[in-house]
Amino acid sequence: MVKHQFPNPKDLLALMQFKKPELNGTKRRLAGALTIYDLQAIAKRRTPKAAYDYTDGAAEGELSLARARQAFEDIEFHPSILRDVSRLDTTTTVLGGTSTMPFAIAPTGFTRLMHTEGEIAGASAAGAAGIPFTLSTLGTSSIEEVTAANPHGRNWFQLYVMRDRDISYGLVERAAAAGFDTLMFTVDTPVAGARLRDKRNGFSIPPQLTVGTILNAIPRPWWWWDFITTPPLAFASLSSTGGTVGELLDSAMDPSIDYDDLEIIRGMWPGKIVIKGVQNVEDAKRLADLGVDGILLSNHGGRQLDRAPIPFHLLPIVVREVGADTEVMVDTGIMNGADIVASLALGAKFTLIGRAYLYGLMAGGRAGVDRTIQILSEQIVRTMKLLEVASIEELGPKHVTQLERLVPRAVSPALSAAVPALKRTPNRAAAK
Repeated sequence: MVKHQFPNPKDLLALMQFKKPELNGTKRRLAGALTIYDLQAIAKRRTPKAAYDYTDGAAEGELSLARARQAFEDIEFHPSILRDVSRLDTTTTVLGGTSTMPFAIAPTGFTRLMHTEGEIAGASAAGAAGIPFTLSTLGTSSIEEVTAANPHGRNWFQLYVMRDRDISYGLVERAAAAGFDTLMFTVDTPVAGARLRDKRNGFSIPPQLTVGTILNAIPRPWWWWDFITTPPLAFASLSSTGGTVGELLDSAMDPSIDYDDLEIIRGMWPGKIVIKGVQNVEDAKRLADLGVDGILLSNHGGRQLDRAPIPFHLLPIVVREVGADTEVMVDTGIMNGADIVASLALGAKFTLIGRAYLYGLMAGGRAGVDRTIQILSEQIVRTMKLLEVASIEELGPKHVTQLERLVPRAVSPALSAAVPALKRTPNRAAAK
């Protein structure tokens, strides 16, 4: 039998070690966030609904975003054993430069609406971490402000070709003059996608106050205080900023852009050029034949065409077809460092994070972005060690399997035979 005795007070004191309370609310919240989903939950609590929904939402039924995230969850890792991973190297080379981690911050629009530190927080955090930062054409900080915030790091610029070509050409020249080393030519936005959350919220720039807006703001006074006591929200690359988000995009975007525009922009840009928004193999092959430096497989975070292809599913075949000729990257749906490791194993040269970065920004400004980068970096390191690979170069297709959930429906032989016959049958209405 176990003998019981009255505990010695000194022994009790040794067991009862209370953690020193953290009085700084932001530090306390961020320290308790162990995943990107934790940061997302904090962001939702602390950000007005319209701004949060603009970040979190996608187009129409939001199927593209849900499927992209599900695709990363539907994988199986295959670890090796008895390999020395006491020293791990996560450094990689992409587009002629180095990055300490295999991901960059993706371009996001209207960023100061989520938190007043906006792109400056993202650029400075990226610079401190040694990863690239991408500024959007629809950014709320200027090219020059981002350079000042990240003077020694890698800055990339995402370009929309607008109806007024001179605006776009001017941005290309400014980014080159400011030392940005890569241009992301975005090709998946001839018009704005139908972002229904924004329409239901009456989301506009600048924000329009309604009874619902005011009621939603009551438990979030800190956000509104920051918003009204900092410089007015404006878009550094656009001269006109009034209207809903869809109206802004539709007035700026041009559905007539084509390969001639790509040729013009390439002639103007002295650095590396990446085509963002590629969603099929045929386009990837044509771009590789044209000699672009990189291809970013992306469906715009599910914010444009709903039911678009899943970039992560496209990755292996695109890498097989063009990976030897151009650097293939991927975004959309990344919420865990394991998602990044899986992408690298299937041939991606690099990855970009959008919402994951914005959740951190909304949760705590610059400190929140630092926490996003820290969480993803720790997950990458842990996943690689558990796979027992010591460097990114060691990752390969043998380490991951994409499990099937959404599989194209097989066409029956009878229907296949009937299709040509149906095509040959004249339209009855036309025959009358």
